[in-house]
Amino acid sequence: MHNHEYIMEHAEEALRLDLKTDRESVHKQALWAGLQPGMRVADIGCGSGKTTSLLHELLQPSGSIVGVDASETRIAHAAKNHGGAGVEFVCRDIYEPINDLGQFDFIWVRFVLEYHRSKSTEIVKKLSELLKPGGILCLIDLDYNCLSHFGLSQRLENTIGRIMALLEKDFDFDPYIGRKLYSFLYDIGLEDIAVQITTHHLIYGSLNEIDAYNWTKKVEVAAQRSGYAFDEYSGGYGEFQEEFERFFSDPRRFTYTPLVCCRGRKTML
Repeated sequence: MHNHEYIMEHAEEALRLDLKTDRESVHKQALWAGLQPGMRVADIGCGSGKTTSLLHELLQPSGSIVGVDASETRIAHAAKNHGGAGVEFVCRDIYEPINDLGQFDFIWVRFVLEYHRSKSTEIVKKLSELLKPGGILCLIDLDYNCLSHFGLSQRLENTIGRIMALLEKDFDFDPYIGRKLYSFLYDIGLEDIAVQITTHHLIYGSLNEIDAYNWTKKVEVAAQRSGYAFDEYSGGYGEFQEEFERFFSDPRRFTYTPLVCCRGRKTML
């Protein structure tokens, strides 16, 4: 069981996270969830720190934010590239107690719970304890993650499905976490719960460089780390990778991923 390992761990992961993080999307989601200037915010699973800095922009003139991540490498990258006044980065494991970080007006958990399938409810409950009365918990994640494509061969579709099943079993990954977020907030008794569904990936026609890099890295890192044998391919992983990249670069290809945004408010005392 590798369930406490990060599937996408590789030397360029901070770069991948920086490239795929879009300012407009982050700002739109945060404002919808209720982020306001002056708040004290926690960005849980902050990764490269880019999202942390984008949230900090909305907190001005007097708000502050703490970026929390278990990777020393990415925390170092974040501090170097996205630090500044009112922005703090700390290397912490969210499986361990983090109450010493204090209380927050707003806690942001975006693209994190998908990596913690068996512990997601426990993590959400623990984070809710860090909220001030009236504070907001915002959970954002994908549903049908990496599974919604049209134009691929039956062999390729079957292989992707089997890889994802292995990642669920051996790496505690949850490609269906998005549909569960509302219940997490409901079950811990938050109020004023709201849900919004949009698309995160919507890829058709010519492939742009960022999508090409992001998805190529997903295939290179996660597919190989899954331990899947690629028995359907006489050329093994290399032949699978070639077929995926051929499919993905075809402008006829259609790929989408639903994004589920949920937010709830802690009861006032």
